[in-house]
Amino acid sequence: MPRPSLLASVLAAGLCLPLPLAAPAWAQSQQAMALRQEMGYVPYTPPAAFLDGFFIADEAKPAFLFGPVADFVAKRGCPVTWLVEEGERSRLTNRDAANPLFEYTLALEEDCPTGVTHYVFVDQSAMNPKQWLEWRRQFHKNKAEPEYADAVARLGKAVADGFPVSGELRFVLRDGNLEAASPQAVLPTALACPPRYDCDAGKALP
Repeated sequence: MPRPSLLASVLAAGLCLPLPLAAPAWAQSQQAMALRQEMGYVPYTPPAAFLDGFFIADEAKPAFLFGPVADFVAKRGCPVTWLVEEGERSRLTNRDAANPLFEYTLALEEDCPTGVTHYVFVDQSAMNPKQWLEWRRQFHKNKAEPEYADAVARLGKAVADGFPVSGELRFVLRDGNLEAASPQAVLPTALACPPRYDCDAGKALP
């Protein structure tokens, strides 16, 4: 079972969390509540810009856009709740308002009788693709341009074509364990989320 230290290492990119709104606090199962306590999660309501936008599933080489996020949530077969880490939520309360560009992690908890799944997203709805790259320069320095320039061009084309990009599905936890498969590989089949935009071809899909 991963501990907060493992989650912190996976997500170590200087991410921070925005001020939360009210959200349902119930959990269907004891396992879900135990995992929330173990990983420091608390209920959270994401902004509409994140829920209404589309998301990628590979930061460096996004092949497709999926979503919108709200559609992905609606297609889950069991009760769901949005969560964030409590410490990150508290830290953001005192963030520097002079720096409006930020991204933060949040998790969609799906609580099924067969187990608990956390879909760990990054909300990037506060940034356009150019700002997205500028944000990464803080952490990747001179490696940011060669690593992400192609992704920025792809996302910029998608936005121009009417597909606002609001975030990324970074990884999936099953009963607290990291899923080995890439989210980009399993979204169309195992997660019942067909792609909506082909980033390679630069065009919408049926």
